[in-house]
Amino acid sequence: MHASSSPAPVYSDTAVRQFALMSVVWGVVGMLVGVVIASQLAWPDLNLGIPWLSYGRLRPLHTNAVIFAFGGCALMATSLHVVQRTCQVRLFAPGLASFVFWGWQAVIVAAAISLPMGYTSGKEYAELEWPIDILIALVWVAYAIVFFGTIGIRKVRHIYVANWFYGAFIIAVALLHIVNSAAIPAGAMKSYSAYAGVQDAMVQWWYGHNAVGFFLTAGFLGMMYYYVPKQAGRPVYSYRLSIVHFWALIFTYMWAGPHHLHYTALPDWTQSIGMVFSLILLAPSWGGMINGVMTLSGAWHKLRTDPILRFLIVSLSFYGMSTFEGPMMSIKTVNALSHYTDWTVGHVHSGALGWVGLISMGSLYYLIPRVYGRTDMFSVKAIELHFWMSTIGIVLYIAAMWIAGVMQGLMWRAVNVDGTLTYTFVESVKATYPYYVVRVLGGVLYLGGMLVMAWNVWMTVIAGFSRPSPIPQTAIAHA
Repeated sequence: MHASSSPAPVYSDTAVRQFALMSVVWGVVGMLVGVVIASQLAWPDLNLGIPWLSYGRLRPLHTNAVIFAFGGCALMATSLHVVQRTCQVRLFAPGLASFVFWGWQAVIVAAAISLPMGYTSGKEYAELEWPIDILIALVWVAYAIVFFGTIGIRKVRHIYVANWFYGAFIIAVALLHIVNSAAIPAGAMKSYSAYAGVQDAMVQWWYGHNAVGFFLTAGFLGMMYYYVPKQAGRPVYSYRLSIVHFWALIFTYMWAGPHHLHYTALPDWTQSIGMVFSLILLAPSWGGMINGVMTLSGAWHKLRTDPILRFLIVSLSFYGMSTFEGPMMSIKTVNALSHYTDWTVGHVHSGALGWVGLISMGSLYYLIPRVYGRTDMFSVKAIELHFWMSTIGIVLYIAAMWIAGVMQGLMWRAVNVDGTLTYTFVESVKATYPYYVVRVLGGVLYLGGMLVMAWNVWMTVIAGFSRPSPIPQTAIAHA
């Protein structure tokens, strides 16, 4: 990002390559489990009567695989790539970075084994039991040492804004994980939360919404602030706006969690504070979205021919849409209709598939060829195909869930003149069936796109190893 008169450093990219490849592998696995459980909701017999394949056990496996395996590996790959380029130094403690990679893969494998076996703490996005939680904390501290150590030895005085977002994500996730996972062990794979009742719910959703806010937003905004300007060949639209975006987002997100607990035993004032902060959150979120999209000023024509840029910009469109929808759903009167329905599922997936998925894929398409000594991916046509499969899949998925969710909310609140319920719960389930089938179709398309990406990445890596690099080493160093 910055010009330098000193010789270009040779970067330490082993961990970057490993995380990038495993992000694609775990992406395929996570989406595949998603398609399986979506199919089970449409056709329940698909669990085959096997406990390990039941929806209740596979659903946390899906969320953990997509968020922490696919998303986590993408975040670690890009953060370790970006921090070296923007600081103009090699990675601090490359050996520790290797421990972070293997430790994180151990966490993922432990999750993949323990969750289908039924070992769970029952906490949303934090289901893993205490021994795995301890390993997560150790790996995360090592990751923080590598990242902040690299910033500490930087050759450039300025800390680029992408690193601010990555740094906030690393610090906040450590805090969230350690506080929410506090538990009293009651066996090798059994524990009880250190909190009880409404306090447990409050801590859980402080964690749960900030898993969205810091794991699934702040880190990926770090990607946006590096890879969008890079791929567009343009400076970020407004550097001042990016700093305002950072501080406003970081301060506000932390307090939005109570909107998950409207109409529960949580004190009413706490629910209201969660709602107010959620509404305020719209401003910094849209500020960041506009900053990313407007970076294309003067380069809009590139969208016609550059599918990687299309991934990055369309992801920002979904980010803007999801961060409008979230605050709207936090309003108590809207929440009275939307809560516990598939509208929430549609909202989560417009953010997860549309924002997190597409920004990760676009960033990885930029990163992977460069760390394997190539100028571009093996097949641009395959990237184009992947883009359209993903986008159509997302639209089918979220449209089906929005319609199903609003319909469910209206059916559940409908009453006859004598005060009795108009519909039974089973009738709402039956009415939802066609939308569940459409969701499966959307998921299959999205998974298909991921498989196209896996093939393209494999061919790129093979081609990168099979011939000399076409890029001079100095160009790679500044990529």
